[in-house]
Amino acid sequence: MGEPLTVGVDFGTLSGRAVVVRVADGAELGSGVFEYPHGVLDETLPATGRALPPEWALQVPADYVGVLRNAVPAALRDAGVDAADVVGIATDFTACTMVPTTADGTPLCELPEFEGNPHAYVKLWKHHSAQPQAVRINELARTRGEKWLPRYGGLISSEWEFAKALEIFEEAPDVYAAMRHWVEAADWIVWQLTGSYVRNACTAGYKGILQDGQYPSRDFLRELAPGFESFVTDKLKHPLGQLGSRAGSLTAEAAAWTGLPEGIAVAVGNVDAHVTAPAAQAVEPGQMVAIMGTSTCHVMNGAELREVPGMCGVVEGGIVAGLWGYEAGQSGVGDIFGWFVEHFADASHEELTRLAAQQEIGEHGLIALDWHSGNRSVLVDHELSGVIVGQTLGTRAQDVYRALLEATAFGTRKIIETFNEAGVPVTELIIAGGLTKNALLMQIYADVTNLPLSVIGSAQGPALGSAIHAAVAAGAHADIRTAAAAMGSVERAVYRPVPAHVVAYDELYAEYTQLHDYFGRGGNDVMHRLAARKRAVAKGQS
Repeated sequence: MGEPLTVGVDFGTLSGRAVVVRVADGAELGSGVFEYPHGVLDETLPATGRALPPEWALQVPADYVGVLRNAVPAALRDAGVDAADVVGIATDFTACTMVPTTADGTPLCELPEFEGNPHAYVKLWKHHSAQPQAVRINELARTRGEKWLPRYGGLISSEWEFAKALEIFEEAPDVYAAMRHWVEAADWIVWQLTGSYVRNACTAGYKGILQDGQYPSRDFLRELAPGFESFVTDKLKHPLGQLGSRAGSLTAEAAAWTGLPEGIAVAVGNVDAHVTAPAAQAVEPGQMVAIMGTSTCHVMNGAELREVPGMCGVVEGGIVAGLWGYEAGQSGVGDIFGWFVEHFADASHEELTRLAAQQEIGEHGLIALDWHSGNRSVLVDHELSGVIVGQTLGTRAQDVYRALLEATAFGTRKIIETFNEAGVPVTELIIAGGLTKNALLMQIYADVTNLPLSVIGSAQGPALGSAIHAAVAAGAHADIRTAAAAMGSVERAVYRPVPAHVVAYDELYAEYTQLHDYFGRGGNDVMHRLAARKRAVAKGQS
């Protein structure tokens, strides 16, 4: 038998990636990718062609199984290793991506009677049409003084488990009645691998409002919507598994899909962002990891519990045992850049970046708000929308492109400042994800935040992080810290702030903050009015 190996599988928004990793030192020996055949359903349902309303984002769960059937075998072939040397597999997923299932885990969209009902499909993390439900949850929680609300920065997101479930309860009662389990996709895929359902403690805490061992009470849920009071006990509550623990063993069926040995360890499910922290060796307080892709998720550990305004949550052991795990995020980053290039620019990302890099700071005369997919932190409002101020007839594509790059950096600075002000100091910023290859963007982030930027040493941060968790679940390393030290990788202070740039961006950030507060904190509710009108028109057309 050769050296012990593990497999990490990262389920992203558009594809799944598997990596084969050596347990001894974290060397990535091979990888495989599988693009979801159905992608993101945001216009029509595949089975019927039924049009979807605005702010919807669904997926087909069979695509996830396709990753196990294709990406994992491809990674083994690419590595050229003996599958018998693999001792464990672990997975990570986007969150909060929810699957309504029957008692045995069958997704409701796979039942003939529900294939034409959009509420029976996977509700992807960026499904934002439950904003009205989220608003009601927040208003009632504030009125009642619910003690769990400050743990989430004072606001529950429309992306999370309760808002999306309430949307089904109110808009598709037949789907809600048929649903036995409301399952995070992170747990559903582990269910497919092991044959048993284990709910991971990470998403339960961050996305499921589980604090101090309790979910929101029956009284709260009854007041929120009569008949919804049994949601936790009937649909949601389930035994928890801790991060790095063994959820079960690989079944014969899953072994046939993946080409891995039957019976090997399968780790408890995890979230793509949180699993990346050990891969970047960011397991101590103050080390913030920004996983930058279509969106950005910011995670970090803290030694103490603090209530941070507008955060996505704080969970004891939410990243590593013994520390408080904090999460924040931006709903749109790479998505915003891609949107602009696809629809408004007659040039590639590379060409626009080259042209933008030739500009002095402020030369384009623009300020943008990075809310094209709403605001996750610190405002937690997905009905906010994008703004670009300062455009003239002389504004060029590269000007807008650079302004959008800067806007996302300003959004990250707003998050960092909020952490610092709440007594959770950020001492290091570590970047992971596909956007690390854009050197201009990275330098802008260093200059805007006035922090040195470290960069994860792996191009597959989440998948490597999952492989680290698989090693712990298999008993190859004692705990996540030990495994991170052996298998993780980071390059320190690759980008350093330029003092003159810091001063220039301080001035622009002050302008950003004025716009941020004017449109986001009640100075002008035009964005909400426009969103309401858009929904009304869409409903009238359906």
